[in-house]
Amino acid sequence: MIRSRMKLAATVAVPLILGGCVSATDYAAKNAGFSSVEAKTAGAIGKQTVWVQNQQQARIVSDRVKTLMAKKTLDVETAVQVALLNNKGLQAAYADLGDSSAEAWQSTMLVNPTVAIGFNGIGAPGIEAFRSVEGVIASNILALATRERNVAIADTRFRQAQLNAALRTLQLAADTRRAWINAVAAWETVGQLNQAQAAADAASELAQKLGESGAMTKGSQAREHVFYAELAGQTAKARLEARLAKEELTRLMGLWGSGINYQVPNRLPQLPTGIMKRDLIEAEALQRRVDLQVAKLDLEATAKSYNLTEATRYVTDLELLTGFETEREKEDGDVETETTGIAELEFVIPIFDSGKARMRKAELAYMRSANLLAEKAVNVRSEARSAYQAYRANYDIARHYRNSVVPLRTKIEEESLLTYNAMITNTFELLADSRDKVNSILLAVNAKRDFWLAEANLAPAIYGGGAGAASGETEVAAAAESGGGH
Repeated sequence: MIRSRMKLAATVAVPLILGGCVSATDYAAKNAGFSSVEAKTAGAIGKQTVWVQNQQQARIVSDRVKTLMAKKTLDVETAVQVALLNNKGLQAAYADLGDSSAEAWQSTMLVNPTVAIGFNGIGAPGIEAFRSVEGVIASNILALATRERNVAIADTRFRQAQLNAALRTLQLAADTRRAWINAVAAWETVGQLNQAQAAADAASELAQKLGESGAMTKGSQAREHVFYAELAGQTAKARLEARLAKEELTRLMGLWGSGINYQVPNRLPQLPTGIMKRDLIEAEALQRRVDLQVAKLDLEATAKSYNLTEATRYVTDLELLTGFETEREKEDGDVETETTGIAELEFVIPIFDSGKARMRKAELAYMRSANLLAEKAVNVRSEARSAYQAYRANYDIARHYRNSVVPLRTKIEEESLLTYNAMITNTFELLADSRDKVNSILLAVNAKRDFWLAEANLAPAIYGGGAGAASGETEVAAAAESGGGH
């Protein structure tokens, strides 16, 4: 007797019917989801973003960067654009988006059936080849039943990945803008200290000559010499800080080799004539903050995962196998064949694990996401208020130094010069007034820097991308003034 038996899973035929219910076109494209990233970031930064995925695109981007870097003195908008095109960490973030799209694409595919074929009685006496052949094709019908929910979860995670990529883009733009402001302010400070050092050098030299003539005590000479020495150390430190600030900008722009031979302006842009009105900045932030939208999608995905856990609480593995069995017998040279249908159902009996622990874990995950979303909403409101308060206050402070402190110091220096020419004020009083003026100018530079950083904080407060950074981001109208760069 030769027996042939085959079990065919019903799910082999069913997927052929249901396979086209969910389209995978949106996930399968190489740039899947990137148009959403571009749309999210365009309104906030107004710059081009590119997802480089082949050598041709890499060459085009490289040529674009070289063109942008042709002007050796970079303004803030050029620096931000170069960073968005050339930063490799941003490209890695876009690769994460591609990975998420592949996961979503995978979720639309049905589980491949398992095929097993066995031969029995090979080489048995009186048997031509084998006594029987047995084949099994089976797939998990629980995966088919929960497929729609799995696709929905994967789609939510894919949308979340798009927002994360947009958030990374906004953060890079914010970091680059802040780095440019800090670098330019640092070099402006170096310039002011160089002027102060020139005045201190003149005072030190004059003190030495007066000391040689006996018109000045050694203690007075020492005071002038030490001021010059301390200022020289302060200038060297400021120059180091300026170089390091520029290096930070260089890293963010992804430059190396000959690409680092660029310059930034010597001075920050002047203060604007007025400030922007943001009376509804809280509502605007709640509507546009990308990180808040990420938290909302996280809650949505967690809720869907909770529902899936609930649906599979008792049965975590369910297989239905159907098919036929054919038996063939040889008697007196005649072959008799008999075929019968087969149906088998395999599942796990929830005797020891009723799923309560998994349900508890899913409930806690949902509550965690809900509380994090509520916390994020509170923080977004606070960050928006703080950003605008800092913007307005720093504008008033910087304008105060520009309109009041520096003009008064200039007036004092001019009056000292007049009395010095009239032989009323001595030389060291004049130099002291000049040093005080330089100090006031340094304070004014710092105040102007703080304003631009505060102005740069508005965009991250509204759109996101400012987390973990020193200041914020928005568009600094960098009308870089003429003069040598660094």
